[in-house]
Amino acid sequence: MESFDYIVIGGGSAGSAVAGRLAVDGTRRVCLLEAGGRNNNVWIKTPGFMPFIPQASNYRYETVPQKGLNGRTGYQPRGRGLGGSSAINAMVYIRGNRWDYDNWAAQGCTGWGYDDVLPYFKRAEANERGGDDYHGHGGPLFVEDQKHANPASHAFVEAAAAIQLRTNHDFNGERQEGFGLYQVTQRKGERWSASRAYVEPIRDSGNFTIRTDTLVEKLVIEGGRVTGVQIRRGGTSETLLARRGVVLSAGAFNTPQVLMLSGIGPAEHLKAQGIEVVVDRPAVGANLQDHIDYVSGWETQSDVPIGGTLKGTLRMAAAMVEHRRKRTGVMTTPYAEAGGFWTVLPDSPAPDVQWHFVPAVLEDHGREKVKAHGFSLHACVLRPESRGTVRLGSSDAAAAPVIDPNFLDDDRDMAVLRAGVRLSHRIAEAPPLQAFGPKDRHPVDLNNDAALDAMIRDRADTVYHPVGTCRMGADADAVVDPTLKLNGLEGLWVADASVMPALVSGNTNAPSIMIGERCADFVMAAERA
Repeated sequence: MESFDYIVIGGGSAGSAVAGRLAVDGTRRVCLLEAGGRNNNVWIKTPGFMPFIPQASNYRYETVPQKGLNGRTGYQPRGRGLGGSSAINAMVYIRGNRWDYDNWAAQGCTGWGYDDVLPYFKRAEANERGGDDYHGHGGPLFVEDQKHANPASHAFVEAAAAIQLRTNHDFNGERQEGFGLYQVTQRKGERWSASRAYVEPIRDSGNFTIRTDTLVEKLVIEGGRVTGVQIRRGGTSETLLARRGVVLSAGAFNTPQVLMLSGIGPAEHLKAQGIEVVVDRPAVGANLQDHIDYVSGWETQSDVPIGGTLKGTLRMAAAMVEHRRKRTGVMTTPYAEAGGFWTVLPDSPAPDVQWHFVPAVLEDHGREKVKAHGFSLHACVLRPESRGTVRLGSSDAAAAPVIDPNFLDDDRDMAVLRAGVRLSHRIAEAPPLQAFGPKDRHPVDLNNDAALDAMIRDRADTVYHPVGTCRMGADADAVVDPTLKLNGLEGLWVADASVMPALVSGNTNAPSIMIGERCADFVMAAERA
């Protein structure tokens, strides 16, 4: 039976950071377990291939029918393989708002205020603009400005300015509010996932073992302590021992799944699945939060935006050749090239809507192919009040979890989204975007609340930021304490977006990496205790 000092479950954004930091000095035997593959191929590395990433790299989950979305099921893509969702996402580098972290601290998460987490963001970061009060320059995660953004994306920023919305050149600096082009997690025109940042540089180290295509069935628990992990490779199960501890970093859906399969979770639910209860923890799988998002779309007379016409297809073919030769050009696009943050309701403590501008027409998460040229504008509710759940559908670890985000259950979320969609249209109606000759693909009377709400419920869905299902806190009901140690068991830490007590105001990749960085420090501090 093979043994290690630490076993890290999940090679995604946080898991890569934890494993890399624990293994990098060579003093610990670390094993990283990942259900998917290495993700070391051209489809992952080329930003512009994002719509064509192989199915093997994406769990492609679906929600249960959502009453707030007129009974529709929602698409829930999640990264599978090293890098996790950082290997399939839009590479947008956003940390959230200062208020988010100060709010965590106010809720009892001591040591998680903005001033506490900022050094970890900086430690992770290698920003091409260099280091300053807000940015790092020597970290493993490369962050770059876009060099080849579509003219329509620049026009979007100009359109926002035309209606008196301020321009912001650094959403992660002193102020989040405003509109601009996003920085991206790329290096020299290629995607820079968390795995490329933390895992690949040390993958051949003698103390670091990476097991891909490995399914975690459950944690091994003995005498109130996690001592190992039961895994399945092919049709064979085996147990790996962890002398010092296990770090669970399987993400907002799969982390609570692994805990529940191991007997840690809501007792009645576990009993119903035939699972012996080890720790009755009702908060496991509760508190699910996600950014509900509405995509407005316009077809354009101009063929400058991306499109599937003959001309557009030939242009993309040429761009593929350029990218293979030089790592430059259109294929460096993150698609969500521009965006912004703004406050649409008067009582919000920070910007309450985020926009992502895409210089292409998107329908059904890009799964419906549209030949026309055009642009799309996402508006998402940054701090939703609705709460959902993740539950087991089976005691088989290979089965998908049951995901219920409970979108738009709280009327406050609809109020924010309604205002966000209206502002999307105001921006699109400004002269810089009107120059492309746009035609609204989903016209509605924006002054009619009922009609607008009906359209939103017919078309809204996730923008891919689930969190909160293993909530951190100082209270007895919290799943983990502020050092990310699981309450009720020794030898187990949780490090991923599931520990967030409240959803951050922005994309979740950078915050997840920060959580992984912090967890590595907590684990090493426990060694010294």
